[in-house]
Amino acid sequence: MEHRVLGIDRLRLSALWIVGVSSGFVMIEPAPYEFLMALTMIIFAATGVSMRAGHVPLMWLLILCNLGFATSLIPVIMLDNTAKWTAISCFLSMTTLFFAIGLVEDTERRLNILLKGYIVSAVITSMIGILAFFELFPGWEMFIGALRARSTFKDPNVFAPFLILPGLLVLQRIMLRGLQGFFLNSTVALIIATALFLSFSRGAWGHFAASAALMLYFSFLTTNSNIQRMRIVAVFIVGGVLIAFFILALLSLEQVADLFKERASLVQDYDAGHGGRFGRHILGALMVLDHPFGIGPLQFAKYLPEDPHNSFLNAFMAGGWLGGCVNLTLVLITLFEGLRHVFVRTPWQTTYIAVYAAFVGEVGESYVIDVTHWRHYHLIMGVVWGLMIAGIAMANRPRLVPPRPFNGLRSESTVAT
Repeated sequence: MEHRVLGIDRLRLSALWIVGVSSGFVMIEPAPYEFLMALTMIIFAATGVSMRAGHVPLMWLLILCNLGFATSLIPVIMLDNTAKWTAISCFLSMTTLFFAIGLVEDTERRLNILLKGYIVSAVITSMIGILAFFELFPGWEMFIGALRARSTFKDPNVFAPFLILPGLLVLQRIMLRGLQGFFLNSTVALIIATALFLSFSRGAWGHFAASAALMLYFSFLTTNSNIQRMRIVAVFIVGGVLIAFFILALLSLEQVADLFKERASLVQDYDAGHGGRFGRHILGALMVLDHPFGIGPLQFAKYLPEDPHNSFLNAFMAGGWLGGCVNLTLVLITLFEGLRHVFVRTPWQTTYIAVYAAFVGEVGESYVIDVTHWRHYHLIMGVVWGLMIAGIAMANRPRLVPPRPFNGLRSESTVAT
């Protein structure tokens, strides 16, 4: 019996690791991630999972949001890709709920193995993006979009945000563990940072800066160690200086410098003006008032020059007032409840801080780009909910375990509680 339990446990952990690794390979839809994710959900369902009371609000919010998408789909269901878009949206919502449910038991091990797979994926895709940018292997063209590194993603603006959570986790290890694993983690951080820069995604650059600052701030507030506070301050100062030198070194390459000059301005030509990105946000918001049931998925560009490039606006357009309001409610609940749980003492508190900081940045970026079909967005939201619900159970126990940083690229034994 014991061997059977251990075998099931290994199967679950292996499935989570594979899901983490596959999350970075999404050049097509449906992506391999979808099939592996479906298989993992089947494995967990067949071997036993249980919902907690905290999962019920999340489940109903996701159901109502997708009900809005389905209702808006009906008039345009015969048009190309509309049904597929809605099906993928529903499936990705299921992955959010799955991660929230799957992480409330055996939380530390499952969290660590999932994020290890995510980091492996980030390193692999970063290397592909870097090598492709400098044209160092045959067929490099398929991994470049508009002269920018996009790696195994359809868009550089999706590739870059995917790298931010792994970057934060590695930065956290460097910050909290000192010299232990310093060279390995510094190498990983350098690879991820290079790929992030070569994506030339302005939103992702701001996303990383905001999320890193938030992570450092929360880490400073929640640690009980003066030594760790000094490390946090040192990482903030030294890290800022090193990033500046790193960017200057990359800009010494003519190929990089020319593209940087083009992308460095805060507002591009296609952002400004009546029909620009931000102008479309205003026009789209006015359209919402006239379409309580939305206009259907993928239909916005038929009314205005391009897609909405705003997740909240897209939710109203593709899901009507129901889908838009529920989506906004879900995001706000996750932000406010998530903030409260930043200060809950658990063995995974430091990891939670990194995940929550990444989610906050992702929400900010969703104002200028549509994140509805970003696999890692749903993964991060599900992890935030899963750790919140697991944290409630941990907080109710009589003896609490001091928080430990995410164990990154090397395995450690779990802390008994």
